[in-house]
Amino acid sequence: MPKKTSSEAGQPAALRFTRVNAVLGAAGLLSLTLGYWLLARGSITAAPLLLVLAYVVLLPLAIIL
Repeated sequence: MPKKTSSEAGQPAALRFTRVNAVLGAAGLLSLTLGYWLLARGSITAAPLLLVLAYVVLLPLAIIL
C-alpha cells in the first residue's frame, strides 16, 4: 500500500524554505531594485529585461522550488 502524504492524511503540507529559495528570492529582489532604478534613469532596454526576469523567472522560481 502506498504511503500517504501529509495532505492526503488531512494535514496541511509543510512548506520547506531552503537556501535555494533564499538565493532566488534575493536575486529577484535585486533584479527588481536594479530594474526600477534603471527605469528611473531612463534606460529603455536593460530595465524592462531585468523587471521581466525578476517577475517572470526569479520570483516564481523562489516560490515554487
